[in-house]
Amino acid sequence: MLQIKNVTIRSRKDDRLLADGLSFTLHKGERAALIGEEGNGKSTLLRWIYDPALVKAYADVQGQRIVEGKMGYLPQELPSEEKSLPVCAFMEGACGFYALSPREIDQVARRLGLSPDLFEEPRPMETLSGGERVKVQLAALLLSRCDILLLDEPSNDLDIETLEWLSGFMNGFPGAILYISHDEVLLEETADVIIHLEQVRRKTICRSTVSREGYRAYMDRRARQFEHQEQVARFEKADFQKKKDRYLSIYNAVEHAQGSLTRQDPSTGRLLKKKMHAVKSMGRRLDREEENLTQLPEAEWAILPKWEPGIELSRGKVALDYALDELCVDDRVLSRDVRLKMSTLMDRIAEELLQRKDIRVTYMPQRYGEGVDYGMRPEEFLAPDGDKDSVTKARIYLGSMKYTTDEMSHPVRDLSGGQRAKLLLLKAILDKSNVLLLDEPTRNFSPLSCPAVRKLLSVFPGCILSVSHDRRFIEEVTPILYSLSEKGLTRIYRN
Repeated sequence: MLQIKNVTIRSRKDDRLLADGLSFTLHKGERAALIGEEGNGKSTLLRWIYDPALVKAYADVQGQRIVEGKMGYLPQELPSEEKSLPVCAFMEGACGFYALSPREIDQVARRLGLSPDLFEEPRPMETLSGGERVKVQLAALLLSRCDILLLDEPSNDLDIETLEWLSGFMNGFPGAILYISHDEVLLEETADVIIHLEQVRRKTICRSTVSREGYRAYMDRRARQFEHQEQVARFEKADFQKKKDRYLSIYNAVEHAQGSLTRQDPSTGRLLKKKMHAVKSMGRRLDREEENLTQLPEAEWAILPKWEPGIELSRGKVALDYALDELCVDDRVLSRDVRLKMSTLMDRIAEELLQRKDIRVTYMPQRYGEGVDYGMRPEEFLAPDGDKDSVTKARIYLGSMKYTTDEMSHPVRDLSGGQRAKLLLLKAILDKSNVLLLDEPTRNFSPLSCPAVRKLLSVFPGCILSVSHDRRFIEEVTPILYSLSEKGLTRIYRN
C-alpha cells in the first residue's frame, strides 16, 4: 500500500505551488495515472514519493508518504552514467543479478518476452532499442521483488507492438502502479485511478483531483460536469442581470425623484428617503446573491495558435526524394535499400533538408537539445534577431500556450519536456515553415494537450514527415504510413 497525506509542493525557481494538500491511497492491484498539463509537477511528485532527496534541489515538499512494501522507480530517462553501463553491469547494480537463481531470472525474462541472455550482454544500455531498454529496467524492478512501481513515461520510445505488451504487463502486475504517460490509449487500457494536477487562473492556483475510475470515464464525466456547470452559470448570470437591471432602474428613479424634490414637500421627502433605504437593502441582498452565483468552470484547456496563411507548398513541389542503400548504427544494420520520397530516417533527412533554400523546414528531434540551445530563454529562441516587434509577438504566442512571465524568463533547460516541445511547434508557426520533420512529436505532450496538437497538425497545409508510435496520432494525422524493417520501407495500406 502507498499512502500520500496532505502533500504540498512548491517550486523554488518561481515560488509556484504545484500541489496543495494532496492526499490519496493506492492499494494492491490498483493502477493510478498522474495526469496534468506540461510543467505541473507530475514527475516531481513521482520522484519525491520514491526518494525525497531527488527533488530537494528544486522543490520544497511537505507532507507524509507511508509505504508498505518495496518501491521501484523507472525514470523518464536513464541517468547518463547508467546509459553507458553494459547491460550486465546495470543488472548487477540494480538487482544483484548474479546472486539470483537461474530459474527466477528465466521466469522474469519469459514474462517480459526477453531472452535471459540479454541480461548478461556487454553492450551499453544506450545501444538497446527503446523497448529493450524499458524491459531491462522493468526486469531489474521485478527481480528486486518490488511491490509498488513508480513509472515515469514508460511508453516513451516504444514501438506499437511493445506498447500493446506494456498494457498487458501493467494490468497483470499484482502490486500497485503509479505512473505518468502521455499515451491516451495506454491510459484508457490500464488506469483505474486518476490523479489530476492542474494549474488554473494563469497558473496562480493549483488544484488536484483524485478519482477512482478509468481515464475515459473521468474525462467524459469531467466534460459533462463542466458543460452542466457552464449552462447553470450562464442561466444564473442572465437571471441575476435582470434583477440587477430592475434594481438599478428603481434606484435611479428614486435618486432622480429625490434630486427633484423641493423643500416645500417634506412628507414626500420622508417617503422617498424610506424608499431609498429599502432600495439599498435590495442592493446589498443582490451583492450577497452575486457572491453565491455558480461560477463558470475553471480548467486548463490546451490552446495552440493557428498556422500562418500562405505556407502551402506549390502543387507538384517535391519536398524529399531520398535513397539509402544501407542504414546502420555502429555495426548493426537497421534497414537496406531505402527508397522513398518521404522517409523516416530523421537525422539524415533533416541534415539534407535544413540546407535547402526553396522550402522552410522545422525539425523537432526526439532529443530537444539538438534543436534548442538549453541556455537560451524561450523568447530568445523564438525571436533570435531581438527585434522589438518579434519579441512582443513571441511573448504573445508563449502566453497563449500558458507560459507564465517567469517561465518566459527561465532558460530552456528549466522547462519541462512538454514545454520544450511547445517551443518547437511555436517556432514552426512563427517561422512560417511549410515542411515539418517530427520525431515522436507527441511523446512529451500531456494527454490533455495531445488532442489539440493532433488537431493543429491535421490541418497543416504544408508537408509533414513524422516518426510516431502514438496510435491516436497515426490514426488522426498521418494518411500515409510506412513501416521500416531490415528489408527496407514498406507502405502500409489502410482499410
